[in-house]
Amino acid sequence: MPVGERPILQHIIDRLRAVGVTRVDLCVNYLGGLIAAYFSQARLEPGLELHWHWEEKPLGTAGALRAVPGLDQTFIAMNGDVLTGLDYRELVDFHVETGAALTIATHKNPVDIDLGVLETTDGYVSAYREKPTLHYDVSMGVYIYEPRALKHLPDGECQFPELVQRLLAAGEKVAAYSSDAPWYDIGTPQEYERAVQDVALLTEQ
Repeated sequence: MPVGERPILQHIIDRLRAVGVTRVDLCVNYLGGLIAAYFSQARLEPGLELHWHWEEKPLGTAGALRAVPGLDQTFIAMNGDVLTGLDYRELVDFHVETGAALTIATHKNPVDIDLGVLETTDGYVSAYREKPTLHYDVSMGVYIYEPRALKHLPDGECQFPELVQRLLAAGEKVAAYSSDAPWYDIGTPQEYERAVQDVALLTEQ
C-alpha cells in the first residue's frame, strides 16, 4: 500500500538505510511474491542488501526469526506495516545501556472510558473519575534483540507476546523504550488515511 509516492515497506527500508543499516532480511508469507516483485524493480539506496526468507507456513511474529541465519549480534526487528519517525540510534543506545535481552519501543496510547471509573479499597470508594482518558504503553512493533533472546523460541510457530513471557519467566530483562515520535500502525483504514495525510512528518524525521 502506498504512503505518498512509496509503499509502506519502502519507507521502512529507506529510513533504516538512512541510519546506517546495510542489510535487511525480509520474512514473507502472505503476498510475499508481490512484495519481492516490487523490490526486484525498485531503486534502493547504495550499500543496502535485501535477503528474502520464505515461510512455507506462518511461523508467527517471533518464530519467523528462526528462518534468518547469522543473527549473532544485536539486531533490530520490526513489523512490516509500521511507519514511525522513531530515532533508531537512540533506541539502540538505550537498549545497550539496559543490558536487556530484548527492548520494545513503546508509545503512549489514549483510551477513552465512557463510564465512571471507581478506585476502591476494602470495599470503600477512594476516588471517582467520570469518563476519564487513560494512557497505556503499547508496543510500536519495533524491537531490539540480543541473540540470546532467540534461545527461548519454541519450535514451530511463536507470536511475539509468547516470547516476551518466556523471557520474563527465564529471568531475562525486557526493556521498554518510550517514544513520542510519529507512529502509524497500518492495521485499519483509519490509521492508513492518517499516515497518508501525515507523510511529511515521516520524511522529515
